[in-house]
Amino acid sequence: MREDEIARCVEPLIPGLRRYAYSLVRNGDAADDLVQDCLERAVSRWHLRRTDGDLRAWLYAILRNHHLSAMRQLGRRGIHVTFDELTQQPSVEGGQGEVAYARDVLTALDMLSEEQRSVLLLVGVEDLSYEETSRVTGLPIGTVMSRLSRAREKLRRFIDDGVRPGLRRVK
Repeated sequence: MREDEIARCVEPLIPGLRRYAYSLVRNGDAADDLVQDCLERAVSRWHLRRTDGDLRAWLYAILRNHHLSAMRQLGRRGIHVTFDELTQQPSVEGGQGEVAYARDVLTALDMLSEEQRSVLLLVGVEDLSYEETSRVTGLPIGTVMSRLSRAREKLRRFIDDGVRPGLRRVK
């Protein structure tokens, strides 16, 4: 397949890949890098793609696997902190309720295990079916459904009660 044909197939999927990447790394530049690495890997291995398979699921699987590999590598290397980050004073956000709610949702997402967060984002944000999510993650559909159910319940509990594990709510 020629490069222009590959680009025509892949281009409509880039916004969804970027959304998913951003939800995994929460940084625009890092998300762009993750998508670029995913697309480079996909183009270089295009000949390995199953022609009868779902292109969208294949690309999401590449992106997710690349992210997981990077997370494992980061775990071995440790956290990278720049000098500027060490010298910056923490800032205080305004009192807007929407900002606080969005921050709570993101905090709750961060509290989920990687497996639950991936499934929740693929189904809830990227609108993949259980079967597509199963192909992306390499898990049986029943496991996808179970992880999704647990992730939704944990999010609901955190948002409704405002309780983080190990902390009590004081009124």
